[in-house]
Amino acid sequence: MPYNTIFSKLFQFIPRHRFESSVENCGADRYCKHFSAWKQFLTCLYAQITGKDSLREISDGLLVNQARLYHLGMEPVAKSTLADAMNRRDPGIFRDLFNELLERCTALAPGHGFRFHNPLYAIDSTTISLCLSMYDWARYRKNKGAAKLHTQLDLSGNLPCFVVMSNGRMADIRAARKWFRIDPDSIYTYDKGYCDYEWFKEIDGRGAFFVTRLKQNARLRLVGQHLVPNEKLGVVADDMVELELQNARETYPGKLRRVMFHDEKTGGDYVFLTNNCRLSAATIAAIYKKRWQIELFFKWIKQNLQVKTFLGTSENAVMTQIWIALIHFLLVAYIKFLTKVPISLTEITLRLREQLMGNSHLLELLSLDRKTLAKPPDWNRPRQLELFGEFMC
Repeated sequence: MPYNTIFSKLFQFIPRHRFESSVENCGADRYCKHFSAWKQFLTCLYAQITGKDSLREISDGLLVNQARLYHLGMEPVAKSTLADAMNRRDPGIFRDLFNELLERCTALAPGHGFRFHNPLYAIDSTTISLCLSMYDWARYRKNKGAAKLHTQLDLSGNLPCFVVMSNGRMADIRAARKWFRIDPDSIYTYDKGYCDYEWFKEIDGRGAFFVTRLKQNARLRLVGQHLVPNEKLGVVADDMVELELQNARETYPGKLRRVMFHDEKTGGDYVFLTNNCRLSAATIAAIYKKRWQIELFFKWIKQNLQVKTFLGTSENAVMTQIWIALIHFLLVAYIKFLTKVPISLTEITLRLREQLMGNSHLLELLSLDRKTLAKPPDWNRPRQLELFGEFMC
């Protein structure tokens, strides 16, 4: 009996032809007799959506749902087969699929909420703790292992537009200068960990803008006032400054804008540094406040996706699982953007998890709420006669 499950309905959002093209170009199915890259992807996506974090759970879960797997092109898989594929197959094919889905999500994503039309990005990293005895390639400290996810978040839709993994030792600014691409006319916001005058010069030289916090030990010299501060909006000062030390000024010879802002809600005072002189000081403060979305993104993926425990110990296995977890995130975001349902990403994730192998409609599943749910029958009510039933007997 064929099953039209929620899992099968998710496939219409996945460009399989692009995936198979990437597999062919990378030779990911070379010497593969049975467990293809597509089957591995489906198996890992099933594990992500259902929240399974071990090889045994995945194998047993597929075995229980064996009757529903035929129409998906899937079948139960042995633990050793899945573990071998995770450790050996190139994760680049899943990165390519992530990029393809990202383009589709970006086309439907809402704006960043500001009046300006510049692309707005947040940059940060998060650390994933690993057992050093099992993940010896991820040495962080003497007795600790860790991997870092360096991420660039597109604040129009809060989508991860660039992700790269390194060991825990790599500094954030080093990773940013090595891997991140700077697009002209874009605005990048990041915390103090990325304060580097050479990188400031690189961003400025490519026609882009940055908004960051000022380090306490930064030595600046006041050049003049940029605009009269508006204390009603929380702007205490809006000045033009330059680096005081000669070596620093040789690294970044241009002038910078310093905005001092007082937040009435928290009572805190903040000092921001930027090379953008067009936007208002209140907007500069709001841009940095928007940076918090990347912290919420890291929190969300750690709470809702399987990125803490891994199905293999190699770097390939870890990166494969991370790419498929992010593909899951993009699928959920794409569904929300496409259907415009008034529920959160977490609620969509939980509903998909509970009904993944269920035979129901996706839109009906997403539109369920307490008002649309049918009331349970009252079994204590007296039985009524039915027209053309008992009454006619």
